[in-house]
Amino acid sequence: LEKMTDLVAVWEVALSDGVHKIEFEHGTTSGKRVVYVDGKEEIRKEWMFKLVGKETFTVGAAKTKATINIDAVSGFAYEYTLEINGKSLKKYMENRSKTTNTWILSLGGTDYRVVLEKDTMDVWCNGEKMETAGEFVEDGTETHFSVGDHSCCIKAVSSGKRKEGIIHTLIVGDKEIPEAVE
Repeated sequence: LEKMTDLVAVWEVALSDGVHKIEFEHGTTSGKRVVYVDGKEEIRKEWMFKLVGKETFTVGAAKTKATINIDAVSGFAYEYTLEINGKSLKKYMENRSKTTNTWILSLGGTDYRVVLEKDTMDVWCNGEKMETAGEFVEDGTETHFSVGDHSCCIKAVSSGKRKEGIIHTLIVGDKEIPEAVE
């Protein structure tokens, strides 16, 4: 494997199926552009005469659209920005924190990352969409699923405040798991 001498940018993108690493090589003399997602080469272009522009590709199980923008700042300096679904990475992650809940937990020595997509009520665990069973309970809803031999439940309860909306809580066995901040 050739050494990544032209590596100019690395981003970590948290999606429902996991945290993905995006690496970008830009040869400013050769015009070479290489995009890696999780260490796998997605795009390779040699000898590009135009040094600015964009490269678009997909990330993760849901094939989320990602674009790297290459802009000249001054002289031979370049700026690289990553957009996810047409939004800057920062904006995308801010919006994502409103539409998903994420919990990180350890069960029997294995680490798990559980993600709830609030709009669809889909539950993901370590990159896989889980089989779930939902039920209405007295104070809201419960979404049941299993991780290994552990029964898990995401409780959705109204906060009673319009601004806060619904509070989602992950319970594994009889323990409440604190939400992770990504």
